[in-house]
Amino acid sequence: MSTDASTAYEAHFKVWRGDTEGGGLEDFEVEVHDGEVVLDIVHRLQATQAPDLAVRWNCKAGKCGSCSAEVNGRPRLMCMTRMSTFARDETITVTPLRAFPVVRDLVTDVGFNYTKAREVPSFVPPEDLAPGEYRMMQEDVDRSQEFRKCIECFLCQDTCHVVRDHEENKGAFAGPRFLMRVAELDMHPLDAAAEEGLDRKSTAQEEHGLGYCNITKCCTEVCPEGIRITDNALIPLKERAVDRKYDPLVWLGNKIRRRTEQ
Repeated sequence: MSTDASTAYEAHFKVWRGDTEGGGLEDFEVEVHDGEVVLDIVHRLQATQAPDLAVRWNCKAGKCGSCSAEVNGRPRLMCMTRMSTFARDETITVTPLRAFPVVRDLVTDVGFNYTKAREVPSFVPPEDLAPGEYRMMQEDVDRSQEFRKCIECFLCQDTCHVVRDHEENKGAFAGPRFLMRVAELDMHPLDAAAEEGLDRKSTAQEEHGLGYCNITKCCTEVCPEGIRITDNALIPLKERAVDRKYDPLVWLGNKIRRRTEQ
């Protein structure tokens, strides 16, 4: 990293400081060098002006998802947000993820996401195949492989207005990250969930709140891995769920089943 004084400049940062009891923005003037990212500046603040500033980070390479925050109001990974994208005289505001409770400063409690992850039934292996015997067409592998690039940064969860603006929805809505997981499993050609009596399309609608999503694509826009969450996961899952729900043969079968159970 260059430390040439000719390329260094002073940037104005506003960083949210506080805890569960409340807080506010604190002003800092901090030195910036060529090639740095926002996380570098946060680390410099810790080293020079705010040693007690709390921030979560790990890899500093855009692969762990730990340093999620909101920079100038947009959910971003701080380690992948270059200072060169901002004008030198621009005020840069760094705040915690708004959709989740603050622990302290830039650290939020993202436990909601782990709760939702546990609610999605895992892959059901086919009974007639042993590990190592799975065979799939490459196009089927490619289709769901995109979703496995997810780094669990939860930026999509943070920007989704169903979660972000309506705390009351959190109980019924899994959010785009975990609806994408349901879609991935539903697309998997070897998933034997149906044989176990699990209809992933139905559970997506009835248990994970698929109907709350109105496909604004805000989740796709903030994904640092470029996953097309809306187009390739949520919309296809909605289409399959609707086809299943309003299939006349399925409707007739359910009608007959209810009569025989009475």
